[in-house]
Amino acid sequence: MGKKTILIVDDNADTRLVLSARLKANHYHTVFAPDAFQVMSVALRERPDAILLDLGLPGGNGVMVLERLKANTCLSGIPVIIVTAEDALEAEPRAIEAGAIAFLQKPVDQDKLMAAVQQAVGTT
Repeated sequence: MGKKTILIVDDNADTRLVLSARLKANHYHTVFAPDAFQVMSVALRERPDAILLDLGLPGGNGVMVLERLKANTCLSGIPVIIVTAEDALEAEPRAIEAGAIAFLQKPVDQDKLMAAVQQAVGTT
């Protein structure tokens, strides 16, 4: 079985690199989208097993992106994990209601990140 692919959607290059390094150390393949404009095309091309999605993105907020993903029949089944610096009290209910399976705050705890990704892709 091949490596599971995780799409990392974040406008901060350092954040993308840190998340990617953590995932690669645990044998995941990573692909990237730096803004809300590119998420759909990258997701359709790569068909990731899960998506790590920031809420604060150029070109639209993450909840809007999440709603677009869930409305697309080809992408609606991909589990989405929110990874954001936004306040959890306000952002988490919106994200879960829009279809996210998990909500993680930055800076992301390594163990929580891996537990959420493993739950999302069905590996332990």
